[in-house]
Amino acid sequence: MTAPTTTRRLLPLLTPDQISALKPELVDVIEYRKSGLSLNHIVGCPLECGYCVRHLFDNFDMKTPRRLMSDEAAVAQLLTHPYFRPHQTPIQLLNRATDPMLPLVKPHVFSVLRQLDEQGLTNHVLVITRWRVSAEDCAALNSFKNLRLTILVTHSGIDNPAIEPVNSTYAADSLRMLYEHAERYRTVLYWRPIVPGLNDCAEHIERARELSLHAHATVFTGLFFREEIAAYYQGNGLPMPYEDTARRKIMPEDAETRILDTIKAAEQSGAPWGTLFRKTSCGVAFAHGEADYNGHYGVRELCDICPPSQVALCAKAWSKPDPEQVSRQARALGAVGDVEVNDRAIVVEGLDEPPRYFLQHGFGYQCHDRDKPHQYRQHGRAPIGWEAEDGPDTP
Repeated sequence: MTAPTTTRRLLPLLTPDQISALKPELVDVIEYRKSGLSLNHIVGCPLECGYCVRHLFDNFDMKTPRRLMSDEAAVAQLLTHPYFRPHQTPIQLLNRATDPMLPLVKPHVFSVLRQLDEQGLTNHVLVITRWRVSAEDCAALNSFKNLRLTILVTHSGIDNPAIEPVNSTYAADSLRMLYEHAERYRTVLYWRPIVPGLNDCAEHIERARELSLHAHATVFTGLFFREEIAAYYQGNGLPMPYEDTARRKIMPEDAETRILDTIKAAEQSGAPWGTLFRKTSCGVAFAHGEADYNGHYGVRELCDICPPSQVALCAKAWSKPDPEQVSRQARALGAVGDVEVNDRAIVVEGLDEPPRYFLQHGFGYQCHDRDKPHQYRQHGRAPIGWEAEDGPDTP
């Protein structure tokens, strides 16, 4: 079941003057992120989550969703993007500046999904929401025959309405609805952001345990806390979660350890947990019965919580790429200095995130920046709350 294209109400288009007032990053509707090539041709969201990345684009006050272009034009930009590869490049829809399941937004999501599906594409497509999902929505999501579609439901359990005004029961109800009706798509519990002292007590963890049983996988992660978000917290009198900001998500070691220890104790006492992962692509791949498309198997300590069967699947699919081929592609993208292929990752210099992700998804092998190393056991997170530990850092 899909939304009728002839009768559905279309979101208004932004005027040229309104578009020119936006930050250039918002006007560029395609952004390459680690979990996929992200399409964001709709901006504006009324949900007001205090930690939203919309702060980074100076449009947090833009509450009413509006289109930058038509769905058809957006799909055309995606499919002709130089980094897009049919059947291979993972895709994300509307995960930067709105919630894709808002009532006026989701018809456009279904329109984009239908256009991609009718092309016969089998790419992974990720849709992330914390809003309401109905049985009718599930029927529409089940109608797509080719795409490997995953709906990730963000649930934090944060009870402070000044930080997260949206009641977490909406996400919980949506997760159960999606899981109950899942046929062609898969659903993931996106347990985030976890902030020590805010939503990581025993009650919060137990709530997450119950919800994990209504998902094909669970991914847990910390808080993305940039300077712009910290300024919003400070300006609105919100409790500051950390003294410092960071370019990567913050998930202190003691918080992760406490969560994993609580889960282990629960399972030993007979209280089952859903399958838990640290990385989004790991959870998505597991939900679809596939190996991780981000090649995380190379960072072996990431796998210590994964099911043995999934580790074996990823190990079988993971192979060290040919250094000459990697070097040739990296240099064509603008890499400088040495291009290294070690047992954990491709290591490059002079490439920002989009070309690194292009290499990573092309080779199914981690690709890191030599100037921003991934420290051992920190799992690509910010160093806040972690002590240095000997081990095979990358590089």
